Amino acid sequence: MARRRSGFAGRPRGRGRRRARPGAAAAVEEQQIPTEPIEIPAVLTVGELAEKIGTGPVETIKLLMRRGLMMTVNDPVDFANAAAVAGSIGVKVLRPQDEEESSAGEDVGVTEIEDDPDAVLRPPVITVLGHVDHGKTTLLDSIRGSAVVDEEAGGITQSIGAYQVDKEGQKLTFIDTPGHEAFTMMRARGAQVTDIAILVVAADDGIMPQTDEAIDHAQAAGVPMVVAINKSDLPGADPERVKRELSERNILVESWGGDVVSVEVSALKGEGIDELLENIALLAEVEDLKANPNTPGIGVCLEAHVDPSRGSLATILVRSGTISLGDQIVAGTSRGRVRGLVDGYGNSVKTAGPSDAVEVMGLGTVPEPGIRLDVVANEKVARQMVEAREREARGSDGRSLATLSEVMRRLNAGEAEELPVIIKTGTQGSVDAVRRSAERISDDEVQVNIIHTATGPVNESDVMLASASGAIIMAFETGTQAGAEKQAGIHGVDIRQYNIIYNLIDDLGAAARGLLAPIENEIVLGHAVVQAIFPAGRRYRGAGVRILDGEISRQASIRVQRDGEPVYTGQIASLRHFKDDVRELSNGMEGGVGVDGFIDFREGDVLEAFEIQLESRV
Repeated sequence: MARRRSGFAGRPRGRGRRRARPGAAAAVEEQQIPTEPIEIPAVLTVGELAEKIGTGPVETIKLLMRRGLMMTVNDPVDFANAAAVAGSIGVKVLRPQDEEESSAGEDVGVTEIEDDPDAVLRPPVITVLGHVDHGKTTLLDSIRGSAVVDEEAGGITQSIGAYQVDKEGQKLTFIDTPGHEAFTMMRARGAQVTDIAILVVAADDGIMPQTDEAIDHAQAAGVPMVVAINKSDLPGADPERVKRELSERNILVESWGGDVVSVEVSALKGEGIDELLENIALLAEVEDLKANPNTPGIGVCLEAHVDPSRGSLATILVRSGTISLGDQIVAGTSRGRVRGLVDGYGNSVKTAGPSDAVEVMGLGTVPEPGIRLDVVANEKVARQMVEAREREARGSDGRSLATLSEVMRRLNAGEAEELPVIIKTGTQGSVDAVRRSAERISDDEVQVNIIHTATGPVNESDVMLASASGAIIMAFETGTQAGAEKQAGIHGVDIRQYNIIYNLIDDLGAAARGLLAPIENEIVLGHAVVQAIFPAGRRYRGAGVRILDGEISRQASIRVQRDGEPVYTGQIASLRHFKDDVRELSNGMEGGVGVDGFIDFREGDVLEAFEIQLESRV
């Protein structure tokens, strides 16, 4: 029989050409979610977890992201977090009976934080961003001073890289990051550290280049902003100009009819600080930030160093759960047991909960700043996670892979829905031209998302933003700073240089078209009729068949048809010619076929073998 093409994509549905859609895939996967408790090991990869719980890798990654875990398909997951993800979709899990420190038959079901009855409000985590010399450090100093002097605001907990302010009974955690590189690096490494960003703009300068960068960083992180219009007491101050310039960037403050809070302050004199803190506290209430302190701790490393007498020390901001003395912890490829916790006062404590910042002693090596720290079940789990990460590091170049080819791969795999781009040019006019061209390329199916534009050479901040957001950098008639080239190599960021604008636009269009979801084409390989049924295994029965046309190969998918209607679609589990395992059965041959997961063969059923080919729409 001649081969024919249709649009079948792995289960019974209408024929014809159609595009592969992530949503459609998710719908298929949803039917495979197990109803009985499943067994999972102490540690497994995200891809293995997705297979066990019946969701696709993309959906599993999304579920992990909802728990504050930014992972790839090859990252290891410990039992506690795997159980939490499974529980969020109603799947109960069991530890393997031979696992250390496990109870045979113990089932685990964990709900998402928002549905967790043990979840409680946690302090918001706030990062201050802005242009150089606009008063970020002075503002932080003023907040510290105000909190100490003003008894109503309460005391202040000082720590390395983070401190807490008690504002009328509500704690606010501030992250003291020098510039936005550290902020972006944290997000680039998968740690959603910040809940609220304070954008500091000097009233006498207005919006400056690094202000634009700060806005892009905050928007890339997806966090709400509070605008602190600083130096409002100076003779040349013009707060309305700042608001106007913000509106030109689609940021409307409340006094201009928008929903972004703005407060006029003088950080040097301490004016407006109380109002700023009050608004942050109100915004935190609206955000309703919660975490369950009774789960294994998850944190992010703010700073780390070696102390000659105490060994490796890491300042950790706890995002969820609790870190306690004696816990087994993993941070990247570093592991150990918590031997000491020190709060901001320098006092030893036994535990640290959500939004607390503590100095942790006990890791075997110094972790990198920005990396996630996890409390795991036991030393065995910690060792397995580190070994898995070391193997992965040896098998790859360790890059974030913000390259054009990787972006295309992610979208075609359903892991992305747009092409994120950073544009750097020699002149502002060129920026506008590229932006307009990108807008014409974007349509309902393909979105070119320009997350940042600026004039001047590509710098390290551009690279960090690209790494954080998975963007590519397109530079037109401008160079790249040496430090940026080095960082791009480390983080796998793709920087593309152009001297002819048409080449840039052509590449942008070709890239966008290449990101369109491919067309699925079904190719029917052959048919067979069931003549007999015999036992074969626990998950399937064997069918004695005769090939009617074409061929049935071991790698093919199979559709069971009964009275002309499809009743099951799956993968071939076995293929035999008499007693021999074979790779294919061709026209006229007889043999045995087993289909994984199917046991209801009947005489007269027709088996249709097919394969799916993906056709690019470039």
